[in-house]
Amino acid sequence: METKGAGRSPWWPLAVWGAGRAALLLFVFRVYVFPGPDVTSDVSVIYRGWYEVLRQGTFPLDDVTWQYPPAAALAILSPAALPFLSYAHAFFVLACLCDAVVLALLLYAGRRSGRSARGAWVWVAGVPLLGPTVYARYDLMVTAVAVAALLAGARHPRALGALAALGALVKVWPALLLVGAAGRRAWVSAAVTGAGVALLFTVSMPGAFAFLTFQRDRGTEVESLGALVFHVARHFGWRGEVLLNYGSIEFLGPWVNVVSTAALALTGAAFGWLLLWRLRARRLEGPALADAALTAVLLFTVTSRVISPQYLVWLVGLAAVCLTHRATRMGPPALMVVAASFLTVLEFPLGFSHVVLSDGYGVTLLVLRNGLLVAATLTAARRLWRATVPPGPAAPFPPRPARTTRARVSS
Repeated sequence: METKGAGRSPWWPLAVWGAGRAALLLFVFRVYVFPGPDVTSDVSVIYRGWYEVLRQGTFPLDDVTWQYPPAAALAILSPAALPFLSYAHAFFVLACLCDAVVLALLLYAGRRSGRSARGAWVWVAGVPLLGPTVYARYDLMVTAVAVAALLAGARHPRALGALAALGALVKVWPALLLVGAAGRRAWVSAAVTGAGVALLFTVSMPGAFAFLTFQRDRGTEVESLGALVFHVARHFGWRGEVLLNYGSIEFLGPWVNVVSTAALALTGAAFGWLLLWRLRARRLEGPALADAALTAVLLFTVTSRVISPQYLVWLVGLAAVCLTHRATRMGPPALMVVAASFLTVLEFPLGFSHVVLSDGYGVTLLVLRNGLLVAATLTAARRLWRATVPPGPAAPFPPRPARTTRARVSS
């Protein structure tokens, strides 16, 4: 079928997608070696180890690096669907298939009335900027579920609720997709789906929610916003350590618990703002559902004790959904997320040794990347508020009579 203009034709984004993803596959299959640490070892060593345990019908209860909700087992076990490939190769192929599904959904959504192909282009450009890490983590699979949920949400709120609940049981953050859902159907569907899936895992596999106890003693991950405190403090005599802890490189030592507590407090404040926004919001039609989801996940990400490189694929996916709407207010935050993705691959894996050493180059990369994420968060929050909350202050008390005002002015 012919379309008018290259912007509406699927062939250009498909061609660019194919070229970029071919490069990613060449890197994860180790045909070409991407500079820096080997990002595929998480799949070939850690995921494969979990896979062997999960196949026995239990969760990895003796491994504190297992910090995921029970449905994450589905992602880890998914390579069994391709038994003719090795575990790692099957995982990479499935990640690429999920990538293709997201593109197809965005292209389809962009062809509707009032929609745009910009969302598909954000996905096409943003994902490869993260480098091969994006295919070597299961976050892309979760993002595919989240994108499907948001695109279905406007017409099918029950599908939104079910998919958001399933995604939350894979990696928690998709629960935030519901923050902009109008009406009760999405919430009821999410509650029923979440309870049913959680109960199924609880009765069928021991230790379904043991991951909750593995999060308590975490430090501050070296790429997070709070880590900048210690990157700078190391140059002024701070006596802490950078160690592999709970599956990530973290700062451990004096004052780390204070910064980690402050991060949790900021997360609480972010949820407080979201609650206030939800109580005040009145214009929840059109792009509000996707715009609210992007804002919520940005708030969650920047206030977290951990900002792993793969987290950026969540933001790229949500930004892409936002930009399928012509009326979205999230254009500038989406561009900041794409720019932050490029800075992310510069700091991991390309410049990760500099980050670990807290040298000038590594700290500069983190300041720029995290600064962009903070700017995107503040911009998204401001634009979401202005687009959905009616102007004018709330009036919790009745106005005073006009004569009282005049009397006070005259006195």
